Amino acid sequence: MATQSLTTELESAAAPARRGNDTLDLIVYWRSIARRKWGILALACIVAVLAGIAVNSQTPIYRSTVTLLVEQNKPRIAPTQEVYDAAGDGFNREHFQTQAEVLKSRALAVRLVDKLDLARHPDFDPRQQPLPLLDRLKKQLGFAVEEPTWSETALRNAVVDSLMSRMSVDPVRLSQLIRVSFESADPDTAASIANAIAENFIEADVEARQTITGRASDWLGERLGGLKKSLDDSERELQQYRERARMIETRGLAQSGAASQLADQMTRLITARQRRAAAEHAYNQVRDVKDHDTLPVVMRNPLSVRLKEAEGEAERRVSELSTRYGPEHPRMVQAASELKAARENARQHVVSVVASLASEYELARENEKAAERHVAEARGNIQQINRKEFDLGALERAVATNRQIYELFLTRFRETRASPDLKTSAVARISDAARASQLPVKPNKEQVIGIAFVLGLLGGALIALFLERLDNTLKSADEVEEKLDYPMLTMLPLLGGGKARSVGRHYLDDPKSIFSEAIRTARTGVLLAAGDPPKLTLLVTSSVPEEGKTAVALNLALAEAQTKRVLLVDADLRRPSIGEKLGLGPGTPGLTDLLSGGASFSQCLQRVEGSSLYVLCSGQIPLNPLEMILSQRFQQLIKALASTCDVLVIDSPPVHLVSDAVVLSKFANGVLYVVKADSTPYPLVRRCLRALEEVEANIFGITLNQLDFRKAERYYGAYTGSYYKYDGYYTQESKPLAHREPVAALRS
Repeated sequence: MATQSLTTELESAAAPARRGNDTLDLIVYWRSIARRKWGILALACIVAVLAGIAVNSQTPIYRSTVTLLVEQNKPRIAPTQEVYDAAGDGFNREHFQTQAEVLKSRALAVRLVDKLDLARHPDFDPRQQPLPLLDRLKKQLGFAVEEPTWSETALRNAVVDSLMSRMSVDPVRLSQLIRVSFESADPDTAASIANAIAENFIEADVEARQTITGRASDWLGERLGGLKKSLDDSERELQQYRERARMIETRGLAQSGAASQLADQMTRLITARQRRAAAEHAYNQVRDVKDHDTLPVVMRNPLSVRLKEAEGEAERRVSELSTRYGPEHPRMVQAASELKAARENARQHVVSVVASLASEYELARENEKAAERHVAEARGNIQQINRKEFDLGALERAVATNRQIYELFLTRFRETRASPDLKTSAVARISDAARASQLPVKPNKEQVIGIAFVLGLLGGALIALFLERLDNTLKSADEVEEKLDYPMLTMLPLLGGGKARSVGRHYLDDPKSIFSEAIRTARTGVLLAAGDPPKLTLLVTSSVPEEGKTAVALNLALAEAQTKRVLLVDADLRRPSIGEKLGLGPGTPGLTDLLSGGASFSQCLQRVEGSSLYVLCSGQIPLNPLEMILSQRFQQLIKALASTCDVLVIDSPPVHLVSDAVVLSKFANGVLYVVKADSTPYPLVRRCLRALEEVEANIFGITLNQLDFRKAERYYGAYTGSYYKYDGYYTQESKPLAHREPVAALRS
């Protein structure tokens, strides 16, 4: 018990250390990818091949580029270019960007389509293009495909859209160059259309300049005639006015008397307007408010204050008398009469105050009008003096303005007539014409195939990671302890070839192998977990069939038989396999024959050749295995066998399928649980372990069986090199001790 307690404490102390030594996620991802590297490479190659097939089936596209030089300094005769907006004061970035945008305009594309009649060109005419893939499939399947009808407008718009979609305009940074490119399946067509776009842009600019210059000349010529007539009329009118007024020089006359009179009248007018505004404000308050008693002008009146006080006194007297007398009492009648008289007096006074405000307002208005008449008379006197000077100045200014406009238009007209180069100079010129390309730009086969290969690698890696996330099997000792929370007793290597067929006797046939060393490790782990009791009953089970629990039980029993008296019982009464692995015939009597009394114990007990291990096979398969295991006779037999042998190893059915192992675990000191590596899902193992825990079975630990050590170390990072390094460490096997035969003791 002390040994078992110490072992438990050591394991509990080591568990946090094991959990803390987790592998980094990046390393786990890399191992997942490396595990499926050939599948990933195969997927990438398939994707690359498919991409290559798709690329080769596409029509090659050629691109031709023409380079335009936007002129910086245009020939000009200042300031004639101001007549139209196309010519500026020199080159600037805004002008350069504007020309680049003009090249992309739909108007130029429409002009080029009409000029070259591209609506009939087979490369642009949608009626001459092959049907879309979906329509072709429908047609091959026998479905009716409706042919689109093209009107002139729709056809023209489709051709323009096709032209603009295949054209690109790229200004060259820090230069005056613009590259215009065009793409087509025919290299000659691409070059000719690119040059045509540049020439079309230049021709359109020249035509626009010619149109603007012609319109400017015509407009200037029409305006010159009217401007000359206006100048003559204004000069004639000025001269006639001077003669009528007999004026030589009228500026600077002294007007001090009239000015002083006007200033006095303006002061009086301002005073009259202020009084009128105050009276109007008071009158508007009275007119807009229904309750005149609350007006400030009424409340500030002394008589109104006294009348209000008298009214309040009368109301107070009525209120006092109403508490003692009724409404018909003489004193009450008198008080009410006095209150009525006080209110009437106050009302009459308010009416008189309102009427006086209206009278004051009318008087203020009359005074204001009189002051305005006096000011108007003073102004009239001054205006009589200034009118002649004003008329004269207006006529002189009209003459000067007409002369200036006429001279400006005459100069512009002469400049426009004398500048024929403005009609032919273009905003740009072709610096490098487009040529037919020898190599297609689309599709870029190498790039597409390379990208497809890389995408295939990435997709394969993602699929590998996804499959790794879906993989819930156990592949290393760390995963066993982390996901099952039980100690790892040993890892048994995967045997191949003839070794796999004779795995039941492998411990005897090859005692120096890795498998045999792992069995010894399991034997040591069982002894440490059990505390080395004098009598040990060990149950070996697993989750599902084909996990190698029988081979583990048989080889572990062979290892224990080297030093102890060991009996191996095949309690898997449903699919027994110990007899088959030891080469015993199918009719060999065993456990069921012994329980039913069909054979004696000596007939049922078999000794493994070459060892001191005795085996009790299952015998005939019963119809009711679980009822036989639950029988009292079976329990007595197990107790008798356990008391006779040092170690009793019981091979039981899987836990997940039937409950035989759960029942058998109650007869054993402990359970050795076998899990097949990279095969059994760990959630299933955990459910089976919980089933054993519910019956308080003592689970010694987990044995990870059929583990490919090299694969685990290469892909999962499990350090298994020590098994290969110390393979054959023992130079000779320990000889089994001599034991007395347990047959005589069991017969009793």
